[in-house]
Amino acid sequence: MRVSLIQLEVDLSVPAADRLAEAAELVRGRAGDHLVVLPELWLAGGWDYARWDEDAEALDGPTARTMADAARDAGVWLHAGSIVELGPDGAHYNTSLLIGPDGLRRAAYRKIHRFGFDSGEAALMGPGDEIVTCPTPFGTIGLATCYDLRFPEMFRLLLDQGTEVLVVPAAWPARRVEHWRLFARARAVENQVFVLACNTAGEQAGLAQGGHSMVVDPWGEILAEAGTGFQVLTAEIDTALVAKTRADFPVLKDRRLGR
Repeated sequence: MRVSLIQLEVDLSVPAADRLAEAAELVRGRAGDHLVVLPELWLAGGWDYARWDEDAEALDGPTARTMADAARDAGVWLHAGSIVELGPDGAHYNTSLLIGPDGLRRAAYRKIHRFGFDSGEAALMGPGDEIVTCPTPFGTIGLATCYDLRFPEMFRLLLDQGTEVLVVPAAWPARRVEHWRLFARARAVENQVFVLACNTAGEQAGLAQGGHSMVVDPWGEILAEAGTGFQVLTAEIDTALVAKTRADFPVLKDRRLGR
């Protein structure tokens, strides 16, 4: 299968409507791919907290509708990154959306681990409480977001729900980009899954973003890696390698804890 990670350079000085239209056209340009992935909070900004009240929207809001149209037009599965969701309870959530090639939402995941140590996202967003996976024609996708990568116990739960391809949108800063690269590979190796890790580029609220989106195979090999600017990173993956890796090196059979 062919996957594309669209490493957007998030420029919050550009009107959100223009950036939304541009992202939709980039998705439409990926016709022929099987799965396309966008980064975390690419429209509202992962670090510009002052915008979140203004940019919060429902799961069926303008971002979701625009991305659904783009996925349908391109005929692709689309992980549309994440939005600031305005929940029915009035709280905000960092929520990622998985859309099918028919334009229907197939899954939504509210980020469980919020960054900020009691400030920023941790104070302004509600926590998710569900492990989310979704069956697709090319394997079961498991959903996680950015800071989640630091919590390996979450990925064991995703593994136990059948995950074969892990999709991780992010707004990971440049100053910790080596952690990003390390964790993406570690989660692939320890769970014997593909990891599609899509980061942002550019600068948000004065904070340089790390880029280095990656496609990692179940052995931890980096099949493709972006630089630090805007880039569409495309790779061919064979999801049959997940079962083969687990058969050739059946380390998961020796688990004793957490099951």
